[in-house]
Amino acid sequence: MERRHFPRTLRVIVFFLRPVLMIVTKRDWQGQEKLPSGGFVLAPNHLSHLDPFLISHFMVDQGIPPRFLAKDTLMALPVGGRILRNAQQIPVFRSTVGAAESLRAAVAAVEGGSVVTIYPEGTITRDPAAWPMTGRTGAVRVALATGRPVVPVMQWGPQEILWPYTKRPRFLPRKTIRVRVGDPLDLSEFEGKPLTEELLNTATSRLMDALTAMMSEVRGELPSTPRIDVRGLAKPKSTYKG
Repeated sequence: MERRHFPRTLRVIVFFLRPVLMIVTKRDWQGQEKLPSGGFVLAPNHLSHLDPFLISHFMVDQGIPPRFLAKDTLMALPVGGRILRNAQQIPVFRSTVGAAESLRAAVAAVEGGSVVTIYPEGTITRDPAAWPMTGRTGAVRVALATGRPVVPVMQWGPQEILWPYTKRPRFLPRKTIRVRVGDPLDLSEFEGKPLTEELLNTATSRLMDALTAMMSEVRGELPSTPRIDVRGLAKPKSTYKG
């Protein structure tokens, strides 16, 4: 296993949170051997507000320091911002003009050898059955800009603890968190070409297809409705019926 550096703040967070997650969840993780060395983009589907903790648990146990995108405004907060910065989280500069410029810190981190987690949907799924939606282009944009892989990672189980856009977690009985690591997405046909919206959307569709296929295998079923388009979504409302 490649040895990566965990900043001190992150080690403290892991020290307190990992034992809790070991107690309250069961784990079914497969495909870890597909994770590349060096810097790359990790692209998981988004099911629950608990996702960052649960996918971080998976990453930590693979020796990978979790690094996520955070709004630059959060990084400016007196206390929370200091924790995020010390844990080496990645700012997204939403006030800048242009998607490429907003992701410049993520590009620099991947080029420097870090693994950066980017949820391609950009938000928790609004699908009533929790299938992946369409994706935004950030994950493949960073991969193509750096020449490093983007790896689809499907998770299923966090929604059983905390359904999308609800506030009451259900930890008992213990839920199994299933993680499947897919093969790095083949972006070779796009390399060296201008990063147009059409190109990026095509590549992102392939990423979402990969995530949906992995989820279909775990769930033993196929989506019964078209994929929800993330563009122009209204303010989220709970779809929980339990």
